[in-house]
Amino acid sequence: MNEHNHIVKSYDQEQAALLDELIRMGQMSVAQLDAALDVVERRDDKAAERVIGNDEAIDAMEQQVNHDVIRLIRRGPMATDLRVILAALRVASDIERIGDLAANIAKRSMALNLSPPLPHTRGLDALGRMAARQVREVLDAYVQRDGDAALRVRANDAELDTLYTGLFRELLTYMMEDARAITPCTHLLFMAKNLERIGDHATNIAENVWFLIHGEELMPPRDKRDESSTTVV
Repeated sequence: MNEHNHIVKSYDQEQAALLDELIRMGQMSVAQLDAALDVVERRDDKAAERVIGNDEAIDAMEQQVNHDVIRLIRRGPMATDLRVILAALRVASDIERIGDLAANIAKRSMALNLSPPLPHTRGLDALGRMAARQVREVLDAYVQRDGDAALRVRANDAELDTLYTGLFRELLTYMMEDARAITPCTHLLFMAKNLERIGDHATNIAENVWFLIHGEELMPPRDKRDESSTTVV
């Protein structure tokens, strides 16, 4: 093997290692989200503390990805390789935020546990399971470089927004009917917003999958249905 081929092979191996890191990071963020939803359902403070503590591992992985990206950039990548590197950097940032939001849900669950259980946690769980599915599907699209799958995830965010807006209205109505519900419902509102934001980060990853495949080519327009900012009860 001549020197040029050796350099190319080494560069390809580093790109493959970067993808492996992102896959592990993404899997960890989804596991965090699943665990956060579980502790809300079980009202388990100790498990919530573990979810919060695990967020540091995702943060550390993002730092490693950033380090690896800088090393690859210094190698002077070609234009197509540069798209791979830039997409990886952006995807890592979105995955890290998903982990942060999952940890925030776990933190809120501990405050929520100070109040009697509310039936609205079922609506939160449904929203969370949809958000987790979005993250899983977009990570698969990223690994497979599947632009059509990425577009489906991006389009499905409107469904998640609709579910979020419905829960938002339901919680506001309940708070108006019973002042004792204001504190726990406020926690649920913040948790629901975290889940809606996780859907937005999945959409960001989908758009980076498109960028990875198509470069600066414009994506089709998409529907957006988060109406919480204009909701009147």
